[in-house]
Amino acid sequence: MARPKSDNVQINISIPSEWKIELENLARIYSVEEGKTITFLELMRRGIQEKYQLGAQGNEQGTIS
Repeated sequence: MARPKSDNVQINISIPSEWKIELENLARIYSVEEGKTITFLELMRRGIQEKYQLGAQGNEQGTIS
């Protein structure tokens, strides 16, 4: 069965390992607060969306809120 087409693109970035550790810790806190698993990548998406006031777009793992 064919996979549905998505408007999403994948990018690769490099961040300091300290940032990743801090984002993972924040993701754990948000996961508990929201009652669902939040990844550090989701936090990065949310941060970019909020900082630049981008419209909400769906992604393969769910909608950014």
